[in-house]
Amino acid sequence: MSQPKLLDTVAILADLPSERLALVNPEFSSIDHLPIGLVGTIVHVFQQDNNEHYLIEFADAQGREYATATLAANEFLVLHQELQLSH
Repeated sequence: MSQPKLLDTVAILADLPSERLALVNPEFSSIDHLPIGLVGTIVHVFQQDNNEHYLIEFADAQGREYATATLAANEFLVLHQELQLSH
């Protein structure tokens, strides 16, 4: 399995409480959590505590960002739209 990378589409594996979110759009300020399975995009990869962490951006159907969260690789699943063959 490959490492998650910048611009990968991901789905969160557990609810994320509002304490773990940076809410960007005031229209969504009443969010108390993001539900399991919600899809986001990796917008930054960085080292924290000797581990890779990922800044995930969540946006609405029009592409307007409403929240971000920093997650470890075990907190999300990378989604694939094509079969990836290994040679």
